[in-house]
Amino acid sequence: MMTVTALIVAAGSGSRMGGDSPKQYRKLGGIPVLRWAVMAFADHPRVDRVRVVVAEGCAEDAYRAVGGAFGDVEPIVGGATRGDSVRNGIDAIDGEIVLIHDAARPFCPPAVIDRLLNALEQYPGAVPVLPVNDTLARWTEILGEPIDREGAARVQTPQAFHLAEIRRAYDQWQGPFPSDDSLVARNAGLDVAAVAGAHELDKLTTAEDWQRAEERIAGRTRSRTGMGFDVHAFAGAGPLMIGGIEIPYERGLAGHSDADVVLHSITDALLGAASLGDIGQHFPPSDPQWKGMASDRFLLHAMALIAQRGGIIDHVDCTVICEAPKIGSYREAMRSRIAEILQVPIGSVSIKATTTERLGFAGRGEGIAAQAIATIRLPTGL
Repeated sequence: MMTVTALIVAAGSGSRMGGDSPKQYRKLGGIPVLRWAVMAFADHPRVDRVRVVVAEGCAEDAYRAVGGAFGDVEPIVGGATRGDSVRNGIDAIDGEIVLIHDAARPFCPPAVIDRLLNALEQYPGAVPVLPVNDTLARWTEILGEPIDREGAARVQTPQAFHLAEIRRAYDQWQGPFPSDDSLVARNAGLDVAAVAGAHELDKLTTAEDWQRAEERIAGRTRSRTGMGFDVHAFAGAGPLMIGGIEIPYERGLAGHSDADVVLHSITDALLGAASLGDIGQHFPPSDPQWKGMASDRFLLHAMALIAQRGGIIDHVDCTVICEAPKIGSYREAMRSRIAEILQVPIGSVSIKATTTERLGFAGRGEGIAAQAIATIRLPTGL
Protein backbone atom coordinates (compact mmCIF):
# COMPACT_ATOMS: atom_id res chain seq x y z
CA MET A 1 0.00 0.00 0.00
CA MET A 2 1.35 3.42 -0.98
CA THR A 3 0.88 6.49 1.23
CA VAL A 4 -1.20 9.14 -0.53
CA THR A 5 -0.95 12.80 0.50
CA ALA A 6 -3.27 15.50 -0.80
CA LEU A 7 -1.44 18.82 -1.08
CA ILE A 8 -3.93 21.71 -1.23
CA VAL A 9 -2.33 24.87 -2.63
CA ALA A 10 -4.02 27.89 -0.99
CA ALA A 11 -1.34 30.57 -0.99
CA GLY A 12 -2.79 32.84 -3.67
CA SER A 13 -4.28 36.29 -3.21
CA GLY A 14 -7.42 35.66 -5.30
CA SER A 15 -7.27 39.25 -6.56
CA ARG A 16 -9.37 38.64 -9.69
CA MET A 17 -12.32 37.59 -7.52
CA GLY A 18 -12.29 40.85 -5.54
CA GLY A 19 -13.45 41.12 -1.93
CA ASP A 20 -11.67 41.83 1.31
CA SER A 21 -10.01 38.44 1.73
CA PRO A 22 -8.51 35.73 -0.52
CA LYS A 23 -11.23 33.56 -2.04
CA GLN A 24 -9.98 30.40 -0.33
CA TYR A 25 -11.08 31.85 3.03
CA ARG A 26 -14.42 33.26 1.87
CA LYS A 27 -17.55 31.27 2.62
CA LEU A 28 -19.28 29.41 -0.17
CA GLY A 29 -22.66 28.07 0.86
CA GLY A 30 -21.77 28.92 4.46
CA ILE A 31 -18.47 26.99 4.45
CA PRO A 32 -15.01 28.41 3.63
CA VAL A 33 -13.77 27.42 0.17
CA LEU A 34 -10.62 25.90 1.67
CA ARG A 35 -12.69 23.59 3.86
CA TRP A 36 -14.68 22.36 0.83
CA ALA A 37 -11.39 21.54 -0.89
CA VAL A 38 -9.95 19.76 2.13
CA MET A 39 -13.15 17.77 2.77
CA ALA A 40 -13.06 16.21 -0.69
CA PHE A 41 -9.75 14.52 0.15
CA ALA A 42 -10.13 14.01 3.90
CA ASP A 43 -13.28 11.98 3.26
CA HIS A 44 -11.73 9.80 0.54
CA PRO A 45 -10.72 6.30 1.75
CA ARG A 46 -7.60 6.16 -0.45
CA VAL A 47 -6.15 9.47 0.80
CA ASP A 48 -4.04 9.08 3.94
CA ARG A 49 -3.45 12.71 4.89
CA VAL A 50 -4.09 16.28 3.79
CA ARG A 51 -1.62 19.16 3.93
CA VAL A 52 -2.34 22.78 3.03
CA VAL A 53 0.11 25.33 1.56
CA VAL A 54 -0.71 28.89 2.64
CA ALA A 55 0.80 32.34 2.28
CA GLU A 56 3.18 33.55 4.97
CA GLY A 57 1.22 34.85 7.96
CA CYS A 58 -2.01 33.03 6.99
CA ALA A 59 -1.71 29.92 9.18
CA GLU A 60 -4.43 31.12 11.57
CA ASP A 61 -6.73 31.90 8.63
CA ALA A 62 -6.25 28.34 7.41
CA TYR A 63 -6.95 26.83 10.84
CA ARG A 64 -10.17 28.84 11.14
CA ALA A 65 -11.24 27.93 7.61
CA VAL A 66 -10.66 24.23 8.08
CA GLY A 67 -12.31 24.37 11.50
CA GLY A 68 -10.15 21.76 13.20
CA ALA A 69 -12.37 19.08 11.71
CA PHE A 70 -9.83 17.06 9.77
CA GLY A 71 -7.00 16.24 12.11
CA ASP A 72 -3.44 17.19 11.16
CA VAL A 73 -3.59 19.76 8.39
CA GLU A 74 -0.61 21.76 9.68
CA PRO A 75 -0.07 24.52 7.11
CA ILE A 76 3.06 24.70 4.96
CA VAL A 77 4.30 28.19 4.10
CA GLY A 78 4.14 28.84 0.36
CA GLY A 79 6.19 31.05 -1.95
CA ALA A 80 5.85 34.02 -4.26
CA THR A 81 4.18 32.03 -7.07
CA ARG A 82 2.01 28.93 -7.29
CA GLY A 83 5.01 26.93 -8.52
CA ASP A 84 7.11 28.10 -5.59
CA SER A 85 4.30 27.06 -3.24
CA VAL A 86 4.06 23.61 -4.80
CA ARG A 87 7.84 23.21 -4.52
CA ASN A 88 7.70 24.11 -0.82
CA GLY A 89 4.82 21.68 -0.35
CA ILE A 90 6.38 18.64 -1.99
CA ASP A 91 9.62 19.28 -0.11
CA ALA A 92 7.72 19.27 3.21
CA ILE A 93 5.87 15.95 2.81
CA ASP A 94 6.83 12.30 2.57
CA GLY A 95 5.20 9.13 1.30
CA GLU A 96 4.85 7.71 -2.18
CA ILE A 97 1.99 9.58 -3.92
CA VAL A 98 0.99 13.25 -3.97
CA LEU A 99 -2.23 14.78 -5.27
CA ILE A 100 -1.55 18.48 -5.97
CA HIS A 101 -4.77 20.47 -5.95
CA ASP A 102 -5.81 24.13 -6.12
CA ALA A 103 -8.01 25.29 -3.25
CA ALA A 104 -9.88 27.44 -5.78
CA ARG A 105 -11.38 24.21 -7.16
CA PRO A 106 -13.45 23.32 -4.07
CA PHE A 107 -15.48 20.40 -5.43
CA CYS A 108 -13.44 17.33 -6.32
CA PRO A 109 -15.55 14.24 -7.12
CA PRO A 110 -14.27 11.00 -5.51
CA ALA A 111 -14.37 9.28 -8.89
CA VAL A 112 -11.74 11.68 -10.27
CA ILE A 113 -9.41 10.86 -7.37
CA ASP A 114 -9.90 7.16 -8.05
CA ARG A 115 -9.17 7.57 -11.76
CA LEU A 116 -5.95 9.47 -11.02
CA LEU A 117 -4.69 6.95 -8.48
CA ASN A 118 -5.52 4.05 -10.78
CA ALA A 119 -3.54 5.71 -13.60
CA LEU A 120 -0.47 5.95 -11.35
CA GLU A 121 -0.25 2.16 -11.40
CA GLN A 122 1.14 2.53 -14.96
CA TYR A 123 2.38 6.12 -15.22
CA PRO A 124 4.51 8.45 -13.07
CA GLY A 125 1.87 11.19 -13.36
CA ALA A 126 -1.79 11.72 -14.20
CA VAL A 127 -4.06 14.74 -14.68
CA PRO A 128 -7.82 15.20 -15.17
CA VAL A 129 -8.85 16.79 -18.46
CA LEU A 130 -12.03 17.90 -20.22
CA PRO A 131 -12.40 18.12 -24.00
CA VAL A 132 -12.75 21.56 -25.58
CA ASN A 133 -16.14 21.79 -27.28
CA ASP A 134 -16.21 25.46 -28.28
CA THR A 135 -14.60 27.06 -31.31
CA LEU A 136 -11.17 28.45 -30.40
CA ALA A 137 -9.59 31.60 -31.79
CA ARG A 138 -6.93 34.14 -30.88
CA TRP A 139 -8.22 37.57 -29.91
CA THR A 140 -7.24 41.01 -28.68
CA GLU A 141 -9.89 43.64 -29.38
CA ILE A 142 -11.12 41.76 -32.43
CA LEU A 143 -11.37 38.07 -33.28
CA GLY A 144 -8.21 36.66 -34.81
CA GLU A 145 -7.07 33.42 -36.39
CA PRO A 146 -8.87 30.20 -35.40
CA ILE A 147 -7.07 27.57 -33.34
CA ASP A 148 -7.54 23.91 -34.17
CA ARG A 149 -9.39 22.31 -31.25
CA GLU A 150 -8.86 18.74 -32.46
CA GLY A 151 -7.29 16.85 -29.57
CA ALA A 152 -7.30 19.94 -27.32
CA ALA A 153 -8.27 19.60 -23.67
CA ARG A 154 -8.66 21.70 -20.55
CA VAL A 155 -6.23 20.52 -17.87
CA GLN A 156 -7.55 20.58 -14.30
CA THR A 157 -6.36 19.67 -10.82
CA PRO A 158 -5.80 17.57 -8.75
CA GLN A 159 -2.71 16.34 -10.54
CA ALA A 160 -1.29 13.07 -9.25
CA PHE A 161 2.37 12.04 -9.21
CA HIS A 162 4.78 9.64 -7.64
CA LEU A 163 6.29 12.01 -5.10
CA ALA A 164 9.93 11.17 -5.82
CA GLU A 165 9.40 11.75 -9.56
CA ILE A 166 7.68 15.15 -9.30
CA ARG A 167 10.24 16.28 -6.73
CA ARG A 168 13.03 15.35 -9.15
CA ALA A 169 11.20 17.17 -11.95
CA TYR A 170 11.00 20.37 -9.91
CA ASP A 171 14.70 20.05 -9.10
CA GLN A 172 15.48 19.97 -12.84
CA TRP A 173 13.30 22.92 -13.86
CA GLN A 174 15.19 26.06 -14.92
CA GLY A 175 13.73 29.54 -14.41
CA PRO A 176 10.37 30.61 -12.95
CA PHE A 177 7.99 27.73 -12.28
CA PRO A 178 4.89 27.44 -14.49
CA SER A 179 1.34 27.43 -13.15
CA ASP A 180 0.77 23.78 -14.09
CA ASP A 181 2.63 20.85 -12.52
CA SER A 182 2.23 18.58 -15.53
CA LEU A 183 4.45 20.98 -17.54
CA VAL A 184 7.21 20.51 -14.97
CA ALA A 185 6.75 16.73 -15.10
CA ARG A 186 6.80 16.54 -18.90
CA ASN A 187 9.87 18.80 -19.05
CA ALA A 188 11.67 16.14 -16.99
CA GLY A 189 10.66 13.45 -19.48
CA LEU A 190 7.81 11.97 -17.41
CA ASP A 191 4.80 10.48 -19.16
CA VAL A 192 1.61 12.04 -17.79
CA ALA A 193 -1.65 10.14 -18.27
CA ALA A 194 -4.87 12.00 -19.02
CA VAL A 195 -8.05 10.82 -17.25
CA ALA A 196 -11.59 12.13 -17.45
CA GLY A 197 -12.05 15.30 -15.42
CA ALA A 198 -15.29 16.89 -14.20
CA HIS A 199 -17.12 20.19 -14.59
CA GLU A 200 -17.34 20.32 -10.78
CA LEU A 201 -13.59 20.99 -10.86
CA ASP A 202 -13.99 24.33 -12.61
CA LYS A 203 -11.85 26.97 -10.93
CA LEU A 204 -13.35 29.89 -9.00
CA THR A 205 -11.91 32.93 -10.77
CA THR A 206 -14.70 35.47 -11.33
CA ALA A 207 -17.89 36.56 -9.57
CA GLU A 208 -19.84 34.57 -12.18
CA ASP A 209 -17.91 31.42 -11.23
CA TRP A 210 -18.84 32.05 -7.61
CA GLN A 211 -22.52 32.38 -8.43
CA ARG A 212 -22.50 29.10 -10.35
CA ALA A 213 -20.82 27.40 -7.41
CA GLU A 214 -23.49 28.71 -5.02
CA GLU A 215 -26.17 27.34 -7.33
CA ARG A 216 -24.42 23.97 -7.46
CA ILE A 217 -24.39 23.78 -3.65
CA ALA A 218 -28.06 24.75 -3.42
CA GLY A 219 -28.96 21.94 -5.78
CA ARG A 220 -27.09 19.25 -3.86
CA THR A 221 -28.22 19.96 -0.29
CA ARG A 222 -31.43 19.67 1.66
CA SER A 223 -32.56 21.43 4.83
CA ARG A 224 -32.85 19.52 8.10
CA THR A 225 -33.98 20.59 11.56
CA GLY A 226 -33.10 19.31 15.04
CA MET A 227 -34.24 20.10 18.57
CA GLY A 228 -32.32 20.08 21.84
CA PHE A 229 -33.23 20.44 25.50
CA ASP A 230 -31.11 20.66 28.64
CA VAL A 231 -31.64 21.40 32.30
CA HIS A 232 -29.33 21.86 35.27
CA ALA A 233 -30.12 22.40 38.92
CA PHE A 234 -28.60 25.19 40.98
CA ALA A 235 -25.79 24.00 43.24
CA GLY A 236 -22.87 25.67 44.93
CA ALA A 237 -21.56 29.15 44.36
CA GLY A 238 -21.57 31.13 41.11
CA PRO A 239 -20.78 32.49 38.61
CA LEU A 240 -22.73 30.75 35.84
CA MET A 241 -21.63 29.75 32.34
CA ILE A 242 -24.54 30.37 29.97
CA GLY A 243 -24.23 30.72 26.21
CA GLY A 244 -20.45 30.49 26.37
CA ILE A 245 -20.03 33.52 28.62
CA GLU A 246 -19.64 33.96 32.36
CA ILE A 247 -22.58 35.56 34.14
CA PRO A 248 -22.21 36.86 37.71
CA TYR A 249 -24.68 35.14 40.07
CA GLU A 250 -24.58 33.92 43.63
CA ARG A 251 -25.36 30.33 42.67
CA GLY A 252 -23.81 27.96 40.17
CA LEU A 253 -25.22 25.04 38.22
CA ALA A 254 -24.61 21.35 38.88
CA GLY A 255 -23.19 19.39 35.99
CA HIS A 256 -20.36 17.11 34.96
CA SER A 257 -18.99 19.76 32.58
CA ASP A 258 -19.42 23.50 33.12
CA ALA A 259 -23.24 22.96 32.97
CA ASP A 260 -23.83 25.48 30.18
CA VAL A 261 -27.47 24.73 29.39
CA VAL A 262 -27.51 26.92 26.27
CA LEU A 263 -24.48 25.33 24.59
CA HIS A 264 -25.66 21.87 25.61
CA SER A 265 -29.10 22.34 24.10
CA ILE A 266 -27.68 23.82 20.86
CA THR A 267 -25.20 20.95 20.63
CA ASP A 268 -28.04 18.43 20.91
CA ALA A 269 -30.10 20.33 18.33
CA LEU A 270 -27.21 20.23 15.83
CA LEU A 271 -26.53 16.54 16.46
CA GLY A 272 -30.23 15.82 16.05
CA ALA A 273 -30.44 17.72 12.76
CA ALA A 274 -27.60 15.58 11.40
CA SER A 275 -29.01 12.33 12.93
CA LEU A 276 -25.81 11.89 14.92
CA GLY A 277 -27.24 10.93 18.29
CA ASP A 278 -27.09 13.13 21.36
CA ILE A 279 -24.53 14.85 23.52
CA GLY A 280 -24.51 11.99 26.05
CA GLN A 281 -23.39 9.51 23.39
CA HIS A 282 -20.45 11.65 22.35
CA PHE A 283 -19.52 12.91 25.84
CA PRO A 284 -20.77 10.39 28.43
CA PRO A 285 -21.23 11.99 31.88
CA SER A 286 -19.69 8.84 33.38
CA ASP A 287 -16.37 9.61 31.65
CA PRO A 288 -14.13 11.57 34.04
CA GLN A 289 -12.26 13.33 31.23
CA TRP A 290 -15.28 15.61 30.69
CA LYS A 291 -15.49 16.74 34.31
CA GLY A 292 -15.44 20.54 34.37
CA MET A 293 -14.94 20.69 30.59
CA ALA A 294 -15.88 23.95 28.86
CA SER A 295 -19.01 23.30 26.81
CA ASP A 296 -17.70 25.10 23.73
CA ARG A 297 -15.71 21.86 23.22
CA PHE A 298 -18.99 19.98 22.76
CA LEU A 299 -20.37 22.57 20.35
CA LEU A 300 -17.17 22.56 18.30
CA HIS A 301 -17.39 18.77 18.08
CA ALA A 302 -20.95 18.89 16.72
CA MET A 303 -19.94 21.57 14.23
CA ALA A 304 -16.95 19.50 13.07
CA LEU A 305 -19.08 16.37 12.56
CA ILE A 306 -21.51 18.34 10.41
CA ALA A 307 -18.66 19.92 8.44
CA GLN A 308 -17.12 16.49 7.81
CA ARG A 309 -20.37 15.44 6.14
CA GLY A 310 -20.35 18.53 3.93
CA GLY A 311 -23.05 20.21 6.03
CA ILE A 312 -23.84 23.88 6.49
CA ILE A 313 -25.22 25.44 9.68
CA ASP A 314 -27.90 27.94 8.69
CA HIS A 315 -29.45 29.03 12.00
CA VAL A 316 -29.71 28.22 15.70
CA ASP A 317 -32.38 29.51 18.07
CA CYS A 318 -32.34 28.96 21.83
CA THR A 319 -34.79 29.89 24.58
CA VAL A 320 -33.47 30.13 28.15
CA ILE A 321 -36.07 29.27 30.80
CA CYS A 322 -35.47 30.65 34.30
CA GLU A 323 -36.68 33.16 36.89
CA ALA A 324 -33.17 34.40 37.63
CA PRO A 325 -30.69 35.63 36.65
CA LYS A 326 -32.11 37.99 34.09
CA ILE A 327 -30.67 37.11 30.69
CA GLY A 328 -31.59 40.17 28.62
CA SER A 329 -28.46 42.22 29.22
CA TYR A 330 -26.24 39.26 28.24
CA ARG A 331 -28.15 38.26 25.11
CA GLU A 332 -25.89 39.98 22.55
CA ALA A 333 -22.71 38.69 24.18
CA MET A 334 -24.11 35.15 24.01
CA ARG A 335 -25.06 35.55 20.35
CA SER A 336 -21.61 36.87 19.53
CA ARG A 337 -19.83 34.03 21.34
CA ILE A 338 -21.99 31.28 19.79
CA ALA A 339 -21.55 32.78 16.31
CA GLU A 340 -17.79 32.81 16.89
CA ILE A 341 -17.75 29.14 17.90
CA LEU A 342 -19.92 28.01 15.00
CA GLN A 343 -18.23 30.34 12.46
CA VAL A 344 -21.57 31.75 11.32
CA PRO A 345 -22.81 35.36 11.07
CA ILE A 346 -24.29 36.71 14.28
CA GLY A 347 -27.58 37.03 12.40
CA SER A 348 -27.70 33.22 12.29
CA VAL A 349 -27.94 33.01 16.09
CA SER A 350 -31.02 33.84 18.16
CA ILE A 351 -31.20 33.88 21.96
CA LYS A 352 -34.45 34.44 23.84
CA ALA A 353 -35.44 34.18 27.49
CA THR A 354 -38.69 33.43 29.28
CA THR A 355 -40.06 32.39 32.67
CA THR A 356 -42.64 29.79 33.64
CA GLU A 357 -44.70 32.26 35.70
CA ARG A 358 -43.25 30.64 38.84
CA LEU A 359 -44.56 27.22 37.87
CA GLY A 360 -42.42 24.07 38.01
CA PHE A 361 -38.77 23.65 38.98
CA ALA A 362 -37.65 26.75 37.03
CA GLY A 363 -40.46 28.81 38.54
CA ARG A 364 -39.41 27.71 42.03
CA GLY A 365 -35.86 28.84 41.29
CA GLU A 366 -34.41 25.32 41.45
CA GLY A 367 -32.53 25.47 38.17
CA ILE A 368 -32.30 26.65 34.55
CA ALA A 369 -33.49 24.98 31.36
CA ALA A 370 -32.87 25.72 27.70
CA GLN A 371 -34.56 24.59 24.53
CA ALA A 372 -32.92 24.96 21.11
CA ILE A 373 -33.70 24.37 17.47
CA ALA A 374 -31.07 24.18 14.72
CA THR A 375 -31.43 24.32 10.95
CA ILE A 376 -28.68 22.86 8.81
CA ARG A 377 -28.17 21.74 5.21
CA LEU A 378 -26.67 18.36 4.34
CA PRO A 379 -25.78 16.88 0.96
CA THR A 380 -28.69 15.04 -0.62
CA GLY A 381 -28.60 11.36 0.28
CA LEU A 382 -27.24 11.71 3.81
